[in-house]
Amino acid sequence: MKLINRSSFTLLAKAPFANWVATLEGKISVDDGYELLSLAQLRESGSVYLIDEVAQEQDFDTLFTSSWQQMFENELSAWDEFGDYWPEINIELFRQWFDCQENLMSFDLCKDPMMSAKISG
Repeated sequence: MKLINRSSFTLLAKAPFANWVATLEGKISVDDGYELLSLAQLRESGSVYLIDEVAQEQDFDTLFTSSWQQMFENELSAWDEFGDYWPEINIELFRQWFDCQENLMSFDLCKDPMMSAKISG
């Protein structure tokens, strides 16, 4: 096990996000074996976003301010890749749609080296 020099945010969907996902049924093409998920399923999976290592809890505020929009857009694009049905994005909506948990430390349990691929910006 390795301690890595990253902290993280874990996003868990709330009901308004699940409701938005449900509105996409019939509007977007869904790949074979890929289905729209319920709130419970969305909350089970969540998403983890690695951020710069945080020394103190209050440092999360600064990193959240610079990261919330990118996280929000990534969550939306997972369901609507081209943004045809995205709502108007703002921080208030983000807070209504997601619980954002702060994780001070991150650990790597894998023996293989970490791989990464740039997917945006």
